[in-house]
Amino acid sequence: MAVRGKLEVEVDLKSSAAQFYGFFRKTPHHLPKACTDLHAGEIHEGEWLSAGSVRKWTYSVEGRKETFKEKIQFDDENKTITHVGIEGEVFNYYKTYKAIWKAVHGAGGPDVVKMIIEYEKLNESMPHPVKYLDFMANMTKDIDAHLVKA
Repeated sequence: MAVRGKLEVEVDLKSSAAQFYGFFRKTPHHLPKACTDLHAGEIHEGEWLSAGSVRKWTYSVEGRKETFKEKIQFDDENKTITHVGIEGEVFNYYKTYKAIWKAVHGAGGPDVVKMIIEYEKLNESMPHPVKYLDFMANMTKDIDAHLVKA
């Protein structure tokens, strides 16, 4: 029996949705400089700024070093970046894994970033990817602090 799920969390920004999306979209190679637990990124196919390119990241989650190879998708109109997992430690737990960042202009409040993970577990005993959602939220906070400081 397939167990599919979707987890979502929002983080308020001190910077703007446009700044956040622009940093992710136009300078992804600077992400390791802004994010405490993201150590390195490399391009495997395509270009850094091209949709459909394949990237590999090295990061730490819960004190363990992992890698994640992804195919990147952009939706500039909706300020959304989708990371479709290809390989990495997440696939020890999940058959499919997709991480999504969506920068949203706040109507009357702060701008926010919505982080979504869509996944299918390898089996029912596998954990929900809460630790990866926490990692995404921490990355968002690090990027926001970097943008405010810049």
